[in-house]
Amino acid sequence: MNLKITTDSTCDLSLKLIEQYKIEIVPLSIQIGEKSLKDGLEISAQQVVDSYEKTGILAKTAAVSIGEYIEVFRKWRKQGYHVIHINISSEFSSCHQNAILAAEEIGGVTVLDSRNLSTGQGHIVIKAAKMAEEGKSPDEIKSFMEHYVNKVDASFLLDTLTYLHKGGRCSAVAALGANLIKLKPCIEVKNGKMSVGKKYRGDLAKCYRQYIKDRLSQIESLEDELIFVTHSPCEQKIIDTAIGEVTKYNYFKDIELTTAGCTITSHCGPNTLGILYIKK
Repeated sequence: MNLKITTDSTCDLSLKLIEQYKIEIVPLSIQIGEKSLKDGLEISAQQVVDSYEKTGILAKTAAVSIGEYIEVFRKWRKQGYHVIHINISSEFSSCHQNAILAAEEIGGVTVLDSRNLSTGQGHIVIKAAKMAEEGKSPDEIKSFMEHYVNKVDASFLLDTLTYLHKGGRCSAVAALGANLIKLKPCIEVKNGKMSVGKKYRGDLAKCYRQYIKDRLSQIESLEDELIFVTHSPCEQKIIDTAIGEVTKYNYFKDIELTTAGCTITSHCGPNTLGILYIKK
């Protein structure tokens, strides 16, 4: 059976990986003022940050519509493919429900809930693509993913809570308190939802070094195949610090550096960086 892997733009995979695994990216919409633009196609993450800094108005995100999913699914079905589509967590967006409704309309489409975002979702996409290359069936991939999604460990360290607060995902009290005392919160994805983990204080580069040390403190319990270092528009020294810290361990076979798209950036803001890997 010919399988085609599709996913939302929230997966934050690099162009290299998208081309390597022949993945179709379905973009969410980014609303800035009266303009509705396609994530990664018509607007970049840096433009999202620049717009907010200039106007003080945060970009809004919109899920992929049922009609847009139908268009993508129908295209690949007409070419003889069974489609495996992987969504951002259903807890974060209506993308998953819209994809399910589109799949019911078209047929021959398997929709999976990644229970994650960014390259946490990206891990699921890459694994599905590898299984498709191995000749696994849609049912086999779906069954495997029901357990695999729980092995993804996704977290990010934020420079500011302003974007989460403006987007309605963080209370005013929490945002005010953390920003006043210069705390850098670690945001973790657990059970498909975001929660606040450990908080760090001090120089940003120092905070990132400690964050990575904490996350990799039990590195032997992690799969060594792939780790993502994913960041929003970020100071180069922060990126270099993160790559240097992960490389020190000489543990992961593949360290992939990727840039967060507009959807993730609009919620997390600039100078956000995370490491995302798979637990054994």
